[in-house]
Amino acid sequence: MPLDRLVMQGLRNLAALDIRPSPGINLILGANGSGKTSLLEGIHILGLGRSFRTHRLKHAIAYEADSLTLHGRVAGNPPIPLGVRRDRQAQELEMSLAGERIARTASLAEVLPLQLINPDTFRLLEGTPKARREFLDWGVFHVKHGFFDVWKRVRQALKHRNALLRHDRMDLRSLDIWDREFTHWSERLDRLREDYFEAFIPVFEETLSELLDEPGLELRYSRGWDKERSLAEILQQGRAGDRQMGFTQQGPQRADLRIRLHRRPAVEILSRGQQKLVVSALKLAQGRLLERTTGRTCLYLIDDLPAELDNQHRKRFCRWLERMNCQVFVTSVEPQALGGIWQLETPVMMFHVKQGRIEAGSAHHGAGTSAMTSDMTNSNTE
Repeated sequence: MPLDRLVMQGLRNLAALDIRPSPGINLILGANGSGKTSLLEGIHILGLGRSFRTHRLKHAIAYEADSLTLHGRVAGNPPIPLGVRRDRQAQELEMSLAGERIARTASLAEVLPLQLINPDTFRLLEGTPKARREFLDWGVFHVKHGFFDVWKRVRQALKHRNALLRHDRMDLRSLDIWDREFTHWSERLDRLREDYFEAFIPVFEETLSELLDEPGLELRYSRGWDKERSLAEILQQGRAGDRQMGFTQQGPQRADLRIRLHRRPAVEILSRGQQKLVVSALKLAQGRLLERTTGRTCLYLIDDLPAELDNQHRKRFCRWLERMNCQVFVTSVEPQALGGIWQLETPVMMFHVKQGRIEAGSAHHGAGTSAMTSDMTNSNTE
């Protein structure tokens, strides 16, 4: 379900705001440094309890403010209010959902599933396996019941096993216990990931084919240990090597998604624009699979959509967003780049950001954004 209200105060350079976004496309226009990305960051914090711009949330608090307060309301019958607050001097994030205090950020994520497409998304191609595991696990979390508990148990068992490996005198009896625990939950986690991946592949391929004509691109799941041997056998036979390294070398913590083109890493062949379309297809496909599986729609945050894409591929991208019938927040420094690109029936709201202040325009449908975009372009040059 979409957000039908957003209230933010104390977020970076943004002035206090209270807006009612469109349930469809929301265009956030403004010059570099005006605060466009900060608005996306605020929605991201509201839905996940963390920022995509800093690991320390207090750095997102406006310089002159003592705290950061974000509120939203998810449309529905009844609507669901949610909020987060972070005081500069506090260590913990305060979170609320439907009027009740909550302790787990996972509760926010369940109510407000969102995907971010920004320059960091390229890490799905060029980054470490960790980024791709997080991407995979986002999808499994939202469609596979019990995933979060299994994931936590794997982490706990791995933590204990690694601690034993680093002891001066390794307790073999305790290691046997944690080997069994780690093996049991790791195999369950692998089955959840593999089941999700099998359902994800056809949705991804369909999405990619609409964005990019690039036959030969393959996406494969690697579970993190030798596929010809059991994890129990690997752990037993690899104890000496694990002890020397001080950590468990094989297991689901090493899982990865391999994206290849003509048997080579895709990142080595594709242009920057093609890479953007591939990683965007990954994100869009996750949202589509979420809707097919659960009936819930995903909210998308897309920072500078026009960048690195020609007009033809911008149109293809936007057509998918329209077909998915979901809520989208898109930023751009070029007002004309996204004007007149939407279909007539698509609800579109424009917001102009200038020196941290957000001005909302009237809602339009599709082609009706052309004139409004032109007005905004003219106002930027005054």
